[in-house]
Amino acid sequence: MRAPGWDCRDPSAGDIRGLRVTRQTWTAFVSAVVFVMLAILLVVVPVPFVNWSPGGARDTLGEIGQKPMIEISGIQTYPTTGQLDLTVVATTPADGRLSLPQALFAYWLPHRDTIPKELVYDPGKSADELEAEDADMMESAQDDAIVAALRAANHPVIEMPRVASVTIGGPAHDRLRPGDLVVSVDGIPATDTDVIQRLVRRHRVGEQVRFDVLREGTQTEVTVTTVESPSQSGVPVVAINLGEGYKYGPSISFELGQQIGGPSAGLVFAVAIYDKLTEGPLLEGKHVAGTGAITPNGDVGAIGAIQEKVAAADREGATAFLVPAANCADLAGLETDMTLIRVETLFEAIGALRDLQTPERTALIPRCS
Repeated sequence: MRAPGWDCRDPSAGDIRGLRVTRQTWTAFVSAVVFVMLAILLVVVPVPFVNWSPGGARDTLGEIGQKPMIEISGIQTYPTTGQLDLTVVATTPADGRLSLPQALFAYWLPHRDTIPKELVYDPGKSADELEAEDADMMESAQDDAIVAALRAANHPVIEMPRVASVTIGGPAHDRLRPGDLVVSVDGIPATDTDVIQRLVRRHRVGEQVRFDVLREGTQTEVTVTTVESPSQSGVPVVAINLGEGYKYGPSISFELGQQIGGPSAGLVFAVAIYDKLTEGPLLEGKHVAGTGAITPNGDVGAIGAIQEKVAAADREGATAFLVPAANCADLAGLETDMTLIRVETLFEAIGALRDLQTPERTALIPRCS
């Protein structure tokens, strides 16, 4: 019951309800903004990971831009048949950006890997330095493949000291070059790296040392003035690093098209060169792919991203794949119709490919189980 002229309703109730609606609207707006900002951050902010995914395949017995991928002159070569693919991996560049959704997406997709960036790229080096290192490893892989293939095909190879690197700004900079084979120092035969170091140290600091080097097949005389070693007082140096090099007769060059880095094509290069240097086609028309580092002695080493490379070869239609023995464990559980041939040496790879030609001998081929 209420007295005439009086309203018992609370005059502030409508204001409170309006205030509540306003707070709810504001909360929803703020939440939406935060969600959008987080979503943007997820997409925009990079994560310290690298993505590996299957790249393409290139026939080392074929051509790139109407030029043989591997061209050999100065020695007899023989026709080849079939296709021998090197496989490549698509990799996030050292200066590339990978978002969290991209990393997670790649992690869950088959035949892809997401790896901590520091395990793939040295964090203390720039993208240009890492790219140069990759190119150097590819060049070394080609050199080692040539030597291994020549030796396997019984062609002579002579070991010689080689200029591995030249200190920028040092006395030998722009005079000696990486790849120079050292024939002699001051007219004395340079039989090994220790001999070269002893001959340089016979000089005083500031004296000239005469090097006779083989550069691109031509013997050249180079003089270098010694400087004092930064670590040993009074000791003369020419600021170069020496390694093992090789002298051989034929000229063998590579045309890869776009840049490929790393050492993993060494095995396939060696098999392709061997096939060209020996009578009778090694593949007999088959489509084979492979990967693996190689030493000048023909030993096959493990590589990274093996599953991605096998997937690339499978996609390109290869029927057999040469796998470094040390990588077989990385293929456990992988499903493929390709014959996964386990190899530890170039000779094993050659033998397995010959066995692949004969149905009665295919059971003898070592495989990744």
